[in-house]
Amino acid sequence: MAQFLLQALLALTFWIGSGSSTRYNAGDHVPLFVNKVGPLHNPSETYQYYDLPFCRPEPVIEKQETLGEVLNGDRFMSSLYDLKFKEDKTDSVLCHKRLTSSEVARFRDTIAQDFYFQMYYDDLPLWGFVGKVERDYSVHGGEENAKYYLFSHLSFNVLYNADEVIGIQSLSVPSYLIDISENAEVDVQFTYSISWNLSSERSETRMDKYSQASFHPISKKIQYFSFLNSISVVVLVVGLLSLLFMRHLKNELRSSNGDEEEKREVGWKLIQSDVFRCPRNISLLCAFLGTGAQMLILIIALFALAFTGFLYPYNRGTLLTSLVIVYTLTSVVAGYTSASFHSHFEGTKQRRSVRLAGILYTVPFFITVSVLNTVAITYGATAALPFGTIVIIILIYTLLNIPFLMLGGVLGNRFGLSEFQPPSAIKRNPREIPTQNWYRRKLYQMFLGGLVPFSAVALEWHQLYATLWGFKIYTSPGIMLFSFIVLILLSASVGVILTYIQLSGEDHEWWWRSFLCGGFAAMFMYGYGVLFYLRSDMTGFLQLSFYLGYTALFCYALFLVLGTISFLASWMFIRHIYRSVKLE
Repeated sequence: MAQFLLQALLALTFWIGSGSSTRYNAGDHVPLFVNKVGPLHNPSETYQYYDLPFCRPEPVIEKQETLGEVLNGDRFMSSLYDLKFKEDKTDSVLCHKRLTSSEVARFRDTIAQDFYFQMYYDDLPLWGFVGKVERDYSVHGGEENAKYYLFSHLSFNVLYNADEVIGIQSLSVPSYLIDISENAEVDVQFTYSISWNLSSERSETRMDKYSQASFHPISKKIQYFSFLNSISVVVLVVGLLSLLFMRHLKNELRSSNGDEEEKREVGWKLIQSDVFRCPRNISLLCAFLGTGAQMLILIIALFALAFTGFLYPYNRGTLLTSLVIVYTLTSVVAGYTSASFHSHFEGTKQRRSVRLAGILYTVPFFITVSVLNTVAITYGATAALPFGTIVIIILIYTLLNIPFLMLGGVLGNRFGLSEFQPPSAIKRNPREIPTQNWYRRKLYQMFLGGLVPFSAVALEWHQLYATLWGFKIYTSPGIMLFSFIVLILLSASVGVILTYIQLSGEDHEWWWRSFLCGGFAAMFMYGYGVLFYLRSDMTGFLQLSFYLGYTALFCYALFLVLGTISFLASWMFIRHIYRSVKLE
């Protein structure tokens, strides 16, 4: 069984795409694969290239995609472009086509939606627009008069160094325009040109230009301002509040040696026999902690891959493939953490928390993806997963994720945390919780626990949404990592402070609230995502459903991570203060 799991993982790692170049001799054929087309402002709405009546070879040969490429919606197919290494061409004829009125209407509709196309040449991406619209408001009493033009010529500019392709750009020449404003048949001759130019750039750095494409001065100013904003929030919230909070706490600890009347003034000392009482649904809470720990390790692993240069923009599904592999491997973490904490809190070895950890994220994920896949199939978009890919994902989860999860559960039960011994005996009947002030109530604390961490990373969050759902390439993993660390520190600090405020009100039911207060920042992130969509140019039900669905899954993962961080920080804080009381 272990040998099978190892072989399956090794096979999975070979499904990762590569951005490395190939060596060619002069005159060698360098394949150009067409990929997909779609509206510029709807990144999830893409269709196969030959869904539009472009020139197509007979037969069309489909390139074998990796798992990540299929998940990314890539569909590579052969083309009629003959771009040989170091051979210039001028006005080469690709094909002659007589477009029917329905095909003209199809092209006109895509041009009105700003459709672009994507191709790959020696693993290098290139883009271009299908056509353009010219609008004239000076005729017919100010009414709009639109002219639709189809680009019939592509000009390729290729850079090379010795025997390797370094870069490529495509340009739609404005002098080659076909007017398709009328619903009539049109004869079109599609042509192309290619020019080769020597470059001193090395092939190892040929992908850097794609990472730097959108890193203009405005982006730098936004990132620097975001950096200063995060620092300011950390200093004000963590620094000042922690200083006052710790000074007040030390005074309360010193008061333990005072008289009995002075002790009663400190509310959190009165509930030391109830504060370690396990809450309801402890198995579910341990499952949340296990899944949150898994997501935290997954994010750290992705940062490590980004810093090593393994992940970079347009690396054809490598990010999604890495997510599948890392999520599979970190299932051990989910099983181990959930079982270990369950043994720590209750002293019993139950499998229920491990089973719950296996479905807390995967069940919402599979339900959401199934609904979105149905929508994509209805639209005929490339985001629709083929049946074979769905079978592969199910097999990976069944044959790899579940065994790794069970393995982690076994390790957690045997080698995890030992049973916790509270500083004082737990009473049989829980202490009655007095009426709380407004600032100690659950909803207010959840709101505050989410608002403070989110306010420190709001600007970076905008950049992240622009990267995920737009064409701005986020090129600074260092600043993103800094923002993530700030988010963790603030979630932990604010979680501890809110837990202290809750305990001071003699409310000992802190377990679930500490988790919810930390995770509530994800609700602000999702709310900002809705605002981002409303202010964007994205349109259509397909894009709306994909945006809301995948943003919800992303924010849910962060909810688990931040909730786990807040709970663990509160748990360590509570153990510290009550042990200090016992020692004094």
